[in-house]
Amino acid sequence: MPDAERTAPARPNPLVVLVHGLWMTGLELVPLARTLRRCGHPTCLFHYPSVRRSPAENADRLHETLRARAPERVHLVGHSLGGIVLVHLLSRHGDLPPGRAVLLGTPLAGSRIARRLHRRAALRWLLGRSVRQGLLGGVPAGPFDREVGLIAGTRGWGLGRLLGALPGPHDGTVALDETRADWLDAWRALPYSHFGMLLAAEVHREVLRFLHTGRFTPAEKPPRRGYTMPRAARPTSQGDPACPDSSSFDTANPSGTSRTVSRAGWMSL
Repeated sequence: MPDAERTAPARPNPLVVLVHGLWMTGLELVPLARTLRRCGHPTCLFHYPSVRRSPAENADRLHETLRARAPERVHLVGHSLGGIVLVHLLSRHGDLPPGRAVLLGTPLAGSRIARRLHRRAALRWLLGRSVRQGLLGGVPAGPFDREVGLIAGTRGWGLGRLLGALPGPHDGTVALDETRADWLDAWRALPYSHFGMLLAAEVHREVLRFLHTGRFTPAEKPPRRGYTMPRAARPTSQGDPACPDSSSFDTANPSGTSRTVSRAGWMSL
């Protein structure tokens, strides 16, 4: 039998689901989605009502949408409140496809800025149900059945300056100590603001590196579990500086397309 007939087709790269933060639409995640697609990952944005529903309720909606799409493997990336939604997803649903999760600027210990807003009765509507086991604290704790890494920012430009100073290093909205949790598999601080990190090539590289290896560079902690991404026959973005060790990434979706699945929360990027 010729070699071409014996060679099994390469497995597609995992779908990467991106989850936006409070008040956002997901358009701010487009640059990161483009980098992920350039490195071979199909992407989808989960859009959800960040104020009208609690993080747990939105996590349940995300779970329903994932079940409808039924990907073989799925990575999860959440920014700010979106990371809290993902933590609820991992805590409430143990039947998810394999993969890894990256949280970006997520206040796992609760947000001082949110607490200040919540203390002002006239401004509480801005937070809505996002405070329920969310921005005011009470976020579920791991470990979970997948590796989870978090990238925090240290450039203090953002909403925090309008609502009073934050202690210690912060990204302008979330303080560094609000992003810490003992159960995280990896944690990394980088010099970007809360929204600036979404545009930063260095952050994009670290997201890809964690999705691929389960660690950042340099790693804060070694990965606790050994989920290994299978290698493919050839890279999709060979030599692309945005793709760390791109020769070991799986081959998939070279056109960089994604698809809207339903009105239940999916949106093409």
